[in-house]
Amino acid sequence: MVTPTYQQLQSIPQALGAAVKLLPLTKENHYLPDIQELKQLVTPHTKLIILNNPDNPTGALIPEAKLEEVVTVAKSVDAYVLCDEVYRHLTQDDQYSPSIIDLYEKGISTSSFSKVFSLAGLRLGWIATRDRALMTQLLSHRDYATISCGVVDEMIGTLALQNWQKILHHNRLIIRENLQLLTKWVAGQDKISWQRPTAGTTALLYYDAPLASTAFCDQLMAKYQTLLVPGVCFGIENSVRIGYAFESDHLIAGLSRVSAFLAEN
Repeated sequence: MVTPTYQQLQSIPQALGAAVKLLPLTKENHYLPDIQELKQLVTPHTKLIILNNPDNPTGALIPEAKLEEVVTVAKSVDAYVLCDEVYRHLTQDDQYSPSIIDLYEKGISTSSFSKVFSLAGLRLGWIATRDRALMTQLLSHRDYATISCGVVDEMIGTLALQNWQKILHHNRLIIRENLQLLTKWVAGQDKISWQRPTAGTTALLYYDAPLASTAFCDQLMAKYQTLLVPGVCFGIENSVRIGYAFESDHLIAGLSRVSAFLAEN
């Protein structure tokens, strides 16, 4: 599985007893999976390759050609490819971003209403695959563990799906305007560097200050009431994750406070 990424994609397989091998995503490689490294990690015992596309926290979007390369590696050992696509379609342009199930019959796509639809409170999501035998197993587990969701939640979810184009258009406007603001801010900061995200709602910022990332975020919160996520949570020190999918004036105010904090350190 790729790293850095959403923690549960790693910790849940480990909790279930799976042997997990990590495929590092690096700034130098635009946080995209290195196919040669992936080939070295995969063996005939490999059951599953896990991706996050677009990636959290980096905002990297794996292009179709590279997804095809991942599929080729998976086919070589008959492995599934699970792709967390919770930020899918939150892109900086209107080009179609394929799902893993568009490309591979043993692809598994997971997503939810929480990001693209801004409806995290519904606690609703989905799994999609073209593998009918696997879907039968998934439905069996779902019936055992969940049975049914809240009727009101499902009604709201249905309404959102019926109006998905309007919601997506609205949310794309927010992230595109705010990424421009964030890009301009980074360009004016001597102590900040990054790989500009191409999708999603988060970015990884590297800072030049004599503080570990947890101390950085704790002190920023205590003095300026501004919240960032320590990079150590993703295994990358001297970095922080920033989200930018909210009101632009709040983002501008928050960035101003981060600037003030950096000036003191």
